[in-house]
Amino acid sequence: MTNKAANSKEYIISSSERRSLINLSELWRYRELFGVLSWRDLSVRYKQTILGILWAIFQPFATMIIFTFIFNNLANIQSGDGTPYPIFIYIGLLLWQLFSGIIKDSSQSLTSNANLIQKIYFPRIIIPSSVVLTALVDFICGSIILVFLMVWYGFAPHLIGLLILPVLIICSISSAMGIGLFLSALNVKYRDVSHIVPFFIQLLLFVTPVIYPIKILAGFNFIKTLMIWLNPMAGIIDCARAGIIGKSMVDWNALIISIVVSLLMFSLGLLYFKRTENYFADNI
Repeated sequence: MTNKAANSKEYIISSSERRSLINLSELWRYRELFGVLSWRDLSVRYKQTILGILWAIFQPFATMIIFTFIFNNLANIQSGDGTPYPIFIYIGLLLWQLFSGIIKDSSQSLTSNANLIQKIYFPRIIIPSSVVLTALVDFICGSIILVFLMVWYGFAPHLIGLLILPVLIICSISSAMGIGLFLSALNVKYRDVSHIVPFFIQLLLFVTPVIYPIKILAGFNFIKTLMIWLNPMAGIIDCARAGIIGKSMVDWNALIISIVVSLLMFSLGLLYFKRTENYFADNI
């Protein structure tokens, strides 16, 4: 055996052997990478655009105008509690934009960063998680229009709505991340996922009470119950409208169900992601 062969060593860099789904100490060590990826996604999103960050305001506002004309003026869909339809639908659109944006961006995040994944080791969950910052910035910017709408129609946000809003945002992010983690891992092996996700999001929009009140399903108790249990965004959007506007009572049962289902979806998505992440570099 030559000295060169004897001195040669092979190093395998891999994740920690800890069995926990989230290694917080490891994530903290890579916090700077998370910040860099988050800032990159945010800057690239509005780079070389005429309106820049104003697109985060224009998109939900334009959607609100179109939906109000089609569903309120033409289809005669009402809020159900006397809330002006523009405010009613805009609250739903804001939370839906947060939810759907995270799913869409995170589901394609691993394949979009294939070169980075194949070259170095870092906690892979950082990549799909980095899209949350962009979605939150869009949500905050879009909320400016909601403030103007409430002033225009003479509404003041209720205290209970402001108190539960952080919980609703966290639930929206948790459920979206659960789906996003699952789809991002699945997309590494099956590239059809990138084609299915836009259709899935569009379909989910119409089975979520964004354009109509959940009370419209009062005659279909089984469907309403199934929607709340399987789709946490139904309870989240309904509670956000009730809490902020105050025209109806907050459905605390629906809120609790949404919290539980959101955490369950996040846990299942994270579990699948962690079980498949060792094969990302080979299959991507």
